[in-house]
Amino acid sequence: MFFLTILLFSYSHMSQQIQKTTANGKEMVSNPKLELVQGTLNVVMKQNVTLSCLSEPGYPPVRYTLFKHNQQVSVFNRSDLSPALFTLTISSASDVGEYKCKAEYNNSSGGKYSNSLTFTLLEPISKPVLSSPTSQAKKGQNVTLSCFSENGSLPITYLFFKGTQNISPQKTMQKRKAAVIFLFINSLSDFGTYKCKANNSFPNITKYSNAFNFTLAEERSHSQPLIISLGLILLLLIIGFALAIPFFLIPLYKAKKFKSSRPSTGLISRVNAEECENEVIYSEIEPVRPEEEYINFSVIRREEEKAGKSPCATVYSKVLIRD
Repeated sequence: MFFLTILLFSYSHMSQQIQKTTANGKEMVSNPKLELVQGTLNVVMKQNVTLSCLSEPGYPPVRYTLFKHNQQVSVFNRSDLSPALFTLTISSASDVGEYKCKAEYNNSSGGKYSNSLTFTLLEPISKPVLSSPTSQAKKGQNVTLSCFSENGSLPITYLFFKGTQNISPQKTMQKRKAAVIFLFINSLSDFGTYKCKANNSFPNITKYSNAFNFTLAEERSHSQPLIISLGLILLLLIIGFALAIPFFLIPLYKAKKFKSSRPSTGLISRVNAEECENEVIYSEIEPVRPEEEYINFSVIRREEEKAGKSPCATVYSKVLIRD
């Protein structure tokens, strides 16, 4: 009987302690666990995902709140021990990021937070561009090829081809940089058509690049630079001669011509110069050449006309200086 009394007392005390703890809430709720039950952490636009949040052990009712970057997204009250399910639709880039949930009793001011899950938005790959610093090569030369896709979620995996055969291992780029390979041009068969392809985590998307071809560079002979140099020298001589004609040869020719055709200054003829010079007639004669800078004068004496002699004209040449 005594033992039964002690057992009843212990049960009553435990029951009151459980009710007190449940009412308080702070001691009974545990850190909830956030899990992804539908979808993937790498998401695409318009994709649906479902998160589960559960605190165990716990005593219902429990209020679960979902947060994204410390901003409340949704609240769910559970009256049983089943988890709270949150369904999200990724409709924009702002819907991705870090998510957490919080578990608390309705009448409590505290609560505990779960682990975090981070969603990453996948972008489809864009068409890669295959290029090289040079498009011409010759045998025995090392060349490079680079493949780059400007858009698409990282990491991006590249693969290079010649024709339909891959010529390098896959190159996975964790940063937005071009994948580069080095080639050695050993024979004419190396001057084929090259391509590359790119893909990432976006499902069922692979893009191929443009085609790129190396052309054989022409071999230059050793005499070519000498021929070019001689041609330049000859061209300079022709230009120099052409410039010398108006500046040196033409003025020299005009000076010689003027000197040979120019008469002496003063009197040219002194015929009958000792005779009387009374009543002489001066008449101006037009210049022989208008372009010359001198003029001729003719003098006829009247005494000769009175004596019945044929008039004798004395011709003078005098330099005329024009303003």
